[in-house]
Amino acid sequence: MLVSKKHKVLLMNLKNPAKVTEIMPQAKHVVVKGHKLVAVPHRLDEVRVLRNIGLDAPGPMRYYYDWPGRFKPYQHQFETSDFLTLHQRAFCLNDMGTGKTISVLWAYDFLRRWEYTPGAMLVVGPLSTLERTWGDEVFNHFPHLNVAVLHGTAGRRMALLEQGADIFIINHDGIKSKELLAALEERVKDGRISVVVPDELAAFRNQGTHRWKALRRLVAPAQYVWGLTGTPIPNEPTDAYGQIKLINPGNVPKYFNAFRDAVMRQLTQFKWVARQGALDHVHTVMQPAIRYARDQCIDLPPTTFQMREVELTADQERVYRDLMQKMKAAFKGGQITALNEAALLTKLLQVVCGVAYSKDGDVEIPAEARIDAVEEIIEQSQGKVIVFVPFRGALTYLAERLAKRTSVAVVHGGVSKTDRDQIFGDFQKAADPRVIVAQPGTMSHGLTLTAASTIVWFAPINSAEIYQQACARIVRPGQKLNTLIVHIEGSVVERKMYDRLQKRTTTQGVLLDMFQDS
Repeated sequence: MLVSKKHKVLLMNLKNPAKVTEIMPQAKHVVVKGHKLVAVPHRLDEVRVLRNIGLDAPGPMRYYYDWPGRFKPYQHQFETSDFLTLHQRAFCLNDMGTGKTISVLWAYDFLRRWEYTPGAMLVVGPLSTLERTWGDEVFNHFPHLNVAVLHGTAGRRMALLEQGADIFIINHDGIKSKELLAALEERVKDGRISVVVPDELAAFRNQGTHRWKALRRLVAPAQYVWGLTGTPIPNEPTDAYGQIKLINPGNVPKYFNAFRDAVMRQLTQFKWVARQGALDHVHTVMQPAIRYARDQCIDLPPTTFQMREVELTADQERVYRDLMQKMKAAFKGGQITALNEAALLTKLLQVVCGVAYSKDGDVEIPAEARIDAVEEIIEQSQGKVIVFVPFRGALTYLAERLAKRTSVAVVHGGVSKTDRDQIFGDFQKAADPRVIVAQPGTMSHGLTLTAASTIVWFAPINSAEIYQQACARIVRPGQKLNTLIVHIEGSVVERKMYDRLQKRTTTQGVLLDMFQDS
């Protein structure tokens, strides 16, 4: 099979040309250099038909797309984008940190620019990924696309929707708003929105929830639906059912119990276990799908960095704002210098972490969105995870929350060497603990913890040396996987601190620079 890029046709030398010409009126007999060939327009619909009859026709995106952005795609991203354009309903099961976001954006941009789809794209994702993941990728690589993040008050979200955009981004629970859901559904039905992308699809695995029912109204009439998740069955095989019902409902029985009986067997009244071959069954019905594990992506850099943005609660926002105003006033009055800036910066970080220290003891200012983001990342991770928390009060609070969902070990200055050695040994060699929650200073030198491939920073720290050493716990000899470092941030101060830490420079002067510029 040959491709004529000049004429945008596929040229095929077939033993039985009628196999194609009888079902494709647009196919033509041609003679090229004395060879009798069949020529077919090289478009998506024609390629889909050829593949359905067993001919491995290449996708047009491979030949006619210029891949805009600051870098060209890695091979697995190239394959992922091409796959998505050829499947109107599909799963992308690539691991977290493999670049699913930009692969989807390239696929949509190709469909849009070649007029395969007339409408906008709607992304329904975790709150922490709206701006820092999806928004940043569009801004950095697709300046010709307009993006609108549908977040905030009901009036603001409706106003943004009415203004229009090429890409709309909304959080999982945002679609439960009746007025907004009705407006989005109307736009999907009339084609103004033609691509719907549920990101972290496993969050919709329970078909009895309001968010699942809301999403179903949006995906049912959509021209393209691509479900993204690196962990389609985080708990048990039945987790796949609700997701498949959204993307390709014809692949599974109408009722959940029939699917459950196919992949699980009942031991007692309340206990079910997976049947032998359950995962193979899920793999069969969760098609079409593409998957690249992080360790398969040998062209990826050894370590990738990801930012997750979270919102401060109203209480956090109020305390944070008051502190910043007082600090700025003190700066203008010449009372803040490099000598005392670190203490003020620490106080801000305590507030965003959810536990501030005072002379009367710890003051909890719950950081629910930040904790939710950590739980999302742990669920999305295929392997073990280390979460670094700068402050002991916040560390304890977080560990107690995570322990309700997974096995957790805690490491801080009060944990004895004997206990630490036991924790680290179990982490490397046993199934549990799956997560270590630690103060970074207690794990910044010498340790090899390659059982984990993901590190989450609950908040930044002041020391660039400790940051680099802590990150190096999983980037060690013996690490067989590509590693991922996730930064959680909810304020401008944190973003600036992470930027300096990655550049291996001191965070000293962050506040002074901000006040100087304002």
